[in-house]
Amino acid sequence: MGISKGSAQWNGGFKDGKGTMKPGHASEVPFSVGTRFEGQQGSNPEEMIGAALSGCFSMALSVGLEKAGLKPTRIQTNADVSLDKQGEGFAITTITLSTEATVPGADDARFQQIAEETKKGCPVSKALAGVNITLKAKLTT
Repeated sequence: MGISKGSAQWNGGFKDGKGTMKPGHASEVPFSVGTRFEGQQGSNPEEMIGAALSGCFSMALSVGLEKAGLKPTRIQTNADVSLDKQGEGFAITTITLSTEATVPGADDARFQQIAEETKKGCPVSKALAGVNITLKAKLTT
């Protein structure tokens, strides 16, 4: 397998600085203290982690469903990443994944089982093993 790349650049001090994150071949994503902590326009590292986990989970869920003989037509996953104050710093404490999948012919019990297995097994979930990841999975047919 190949190596995926990402980079970031920060210019200035903490409060007055600004930066960009660049995932591989994609466009640069601006971030700052304002976008991370004050709700200003732009992004932050936690959103990038949420997007990475959502994408990995969705792709892995399609594999798990297909291995079970089910063909999804749509999988939409969102991640709510909680950044909380801990001591002098901050930590990502919880990520709540919410996924909705259209899977013709699937029953909910089997879908829930495959979704839970996927949550534990996708590569980004494994990389985030120190974070409590919860899952809300909804099946539509």
